[in-house]
Amino acid sequence: MGPVNPEASQLLAAAELAADRAAAFLRREEGRYGPERWEAKGRADFVTEVDRESERLIGETLAAAVPGGVVLGEELTPDAAAPSRLTWVVDPLDGTTNFLHRFPFYAVSIGALVDGEPVAAVVHHVPAGTRYRAIKGGGAWQDDARIAVSRVHQPHQALIGTGFPFRRLEELPRYQAQFAAVAAASGGLRRPGSAALDLCDVAAGRFDGFWELTLAPWDVAAGTLIVREAGGVVTGLAGERDVVRHGAIVAGNPVIHAWLLELLSSLAPNP
Repeated sequence: MGPVNPEASQLLAAAELAADRAAAFLRREEGRYGPERWEAKGRADFVTEVDRESERLIGETLAAAVPGGVVLGEELTPDAAAPSRLTWVVDPLDGTTNFLHRFPFYAVSIGALVDGEPVAAVVHHVPAGTRYRAIKGGGAWQDDARIAVSRVHQPHQALIGTGFPFRRLEELPRYQAQFAAVAAASGGLRRPGSAALDLCDVAAGRFDGFWELTLAPWDVAAGTLIVREAGGVVTGLAGERDVVRHGAIVAGNPVIHAWLLELLSSLAPNP
């Protein structure tokens, strides 16, 4: 393990503080928003004042702790440019539909990018009170315990996480072909509904692999670093390392990632 960047340590501390503050707010608000207060950004894609207030709290905390950064956030600043060298990529409530239905699988996700490279990350699993974190060159952690990807190397034993392309139904035929192929060759599939937490489950060895077709930068910025620092691999469908963008990702321990990437790549792009 190489030396830890002191700047990255400062960024991690700021991200932890912001995530903790937002998580405390979300816990207070759970169960208070009936369907009449849900707004639809798109088909089955909901947002509430809770999402926006959580992002405001995060941005305020980060700016106070480390002035000069730019926040790229899902709700308030999804199109923010990044003129400075520090960009915070923020999902203030990953798993909004889960939150609204009190399904206990949602999180706050904050990734710090310096010159476009992820260097610090926090994902706070709000209902469980569990915090995942990573720093470039410093490993990945679940609370106070070091975590590592699984040692499952046989696809028929592997548990694979996934996410549905619910915002882009035109991707369903492609996804259904992928789902069928992975289901037939793996030990099982799961879809809890928060990509940030799915990636943390890969990092902690609970999932052996994960893929999803239609993700955004704030879904993956933190989780990608956490998986990599836990010894895993995260790429796009073409094997590219730059995944903090809109698009697909494939993650896993090195062996299962390679198998999953090869399987998905072997399928016709438009079945």
